Amino acid sequence: MVIKDSAAWTFSGAIKGFLKMYDDGLKNNEKRVNAFQRKQEKHDRLIAQGKDPGWKVIPPAVVDMDRVRADIQQQMVNLADKYQAMNIQEPHENKHQKAVQLLAYLNENAAGIVNKVTQYAAKAKAIKLMEEVGIPEPRQRYRQYPFEFSGGMRQRIVIAIALAADPDILICDEPTTALDVTIQAQILELINKLKKERNLSIIFITHDLGVVANMADRIAVMYAGKIVEQGTAQEVFYEPAHPYTWALLSSMPDLDTKEKLEAIPGTPPNMIYPPKGDAFADRNRYAMEIDFEMEPPMFDLSPTHSAATWLLHPDAPKANPPAVVVERIRKMKARAEVNSHE
Repeated sequence: MVIKDSAAWTFSGAIKGFLKMYDDGLKNNEKRVNAFQRKQEKHDRLIAQGKDPGWKVIPPAVVDMDRVRADIQQQMVNLADKYQAMNIQEPHENKHQKAVQLLAYLNENAAGIVNKVTQYAAKAKAIKLMEEVGIPEPRQRYRQYPFEFSGGMRQRIVIAIALAADPDILICDEPTTALDVTIQAQILELINKLKKERNLSIIFITHDLGVVANMADRIAVMYAGKIVEQGTAQEVFYEPAHPYTWALLSSMPDLDTKEKLEAIPGTPPNMIYPPKGDAFADRNRYAMEIDFEMEPPMFDLSPTHSAATWLLHPDAPKANPPAVVVERIRKMKARAEVNSHE
């Protein structure tokens, strides 16, 4: 129930007006745009035929949905500020309780109306998103079931579902798993395209270092639930500092390498009973006595690059990456140099 005090009465009319405008936009914006496009096409067709239409096409009066949503939010902020001012001026009146009740009502009802989507609008948005993520013939495929889509198409649908919320950050957890190489490349290309078009930040979770090399600006290498190395993509690939990162690079498939891939020995620790010291110590051939006693802190190699390994301690013996990793880094730099000149 809304308490009709002076503040509520002042702002209720404006808020209701904006909500009505928003609802009108949901129902009629697309119809008005479609009608305008039909008239414009007819007008252009007559001119192309050398005929004088005798009339002009007036652009449609559509509702700016983003602007109206911002106006509603601003009105609610103004209302909250008004209550705060009233509470300071007249502390003997229980304005705070009134504000809590009114804002609770607005949050529940206004948000419901603003986010309300008619069945027609929901279908139109779904089809538009399907088209955006590269689903062919989205209007025909709109009513199909998941089993009627390929693995790559299902992945595109999942991305479309995520985009429906207009996110600022898109979290992709193993988006290329169980897809063949060609489809993987298509999905990665799609994600890159969406990142640029929608100005998205993307958190990409994967075990595939090849994917990481092509996608990431910054990389965080995790082991046993903790970040063990982080830095720019160039720093992590060209100047790796943690033995686990070395092991990952050693086991990364490479068409130019004829030698057998090096597997990481041992098994991951049981995190129900986490080991003492460095969680990677049992699998680390560079482990020192301190690794089994104390967990290493993050050591900074640069303002953007750090790693959690005792090998970076000033008193630690010098340890260099394995020869296979050094060779991998050399090849990656050579390929990057060639690509930069193409």
